[in-house]
Amino acid sequence: MPGSSGNGAVTRSTLRQQIADALRDEVLAGRLQPGQEFTVKEIAEQYGVSATPVREALVDLSAQGLLDADQHRGFHVHEYSAADYRGIVQARSLVTDGMFHVLESDTGRLPAPDDARANAALAGVRRRGEEAQRASLAGELTVLIGYDLRFWHELGNLFGNPYLADFLHRLRVQSWVCAVQHLRRLTDLRGTLWSGHTELVEALSRRDLPAARRIVDAYNAHALALIERLADG
Repeated sequence: MPGSSGNGAVTRSTLRQQIADALRDEVLAGRLQPGQEFTVKEIAEQYGVSATPVREALVDLSAQGLLDADQHRGFHVHEYSAADYRGIVQARSLVTDGMFHVLESDTGRLPAPDDARANAALAGVRRRGEEAQRASLAGELTVLIGYDLRFWHELGNLFGNPYLADFLHRLRVQSWVCAVQHLRRLTDLRGTLWSGHTELVEALSRRDLPAARRIVDAYNAHALALIERLADG
């Protein structure tokens, strides 16, 4: 029956995404280390599922740059260098600037002061930023990463081209995967991590794009200096 086939496809697709999300979180949490090898069979047994959605999830993560495929052997977690991190930050900076360019154009979507729906969405982004900022100041890296990814993704969808927002999300995941390889060596991250989320939201709420650009530029400079210092050891 066509209906049964469709439901099966949805179920498999959902499982594939769930496995990919779970493995991404394992990498971000540092439980899957850079260079660590594993096979489709091992992951399928770990999650109690068949090999097909696992293989598809691993291929997806390889396409996102988080894993590398070892021909005939399996996969391993991609090892990023400090130079890789610099390239990722430069790329995400270009994407962010592209989003700001959209805001400056006639098709920009900065909420008008009387746009209740858009301003409610902006309030939601602000709450994500507040949670990210609290986690950053407390040095709670895992909590920060979750809120930070949601903050930027929702901010991108609210203010910019959705294609730019999706690309930015991918770059931010990659930058976190690279950063945690160094940050998790520190025992206390309080006062070390960027915590300007709400400052950025306030600048955008005022429609002050020059200030927003300065905030993002300062953030990128801070992130690069931190990771390069840790990489140098």
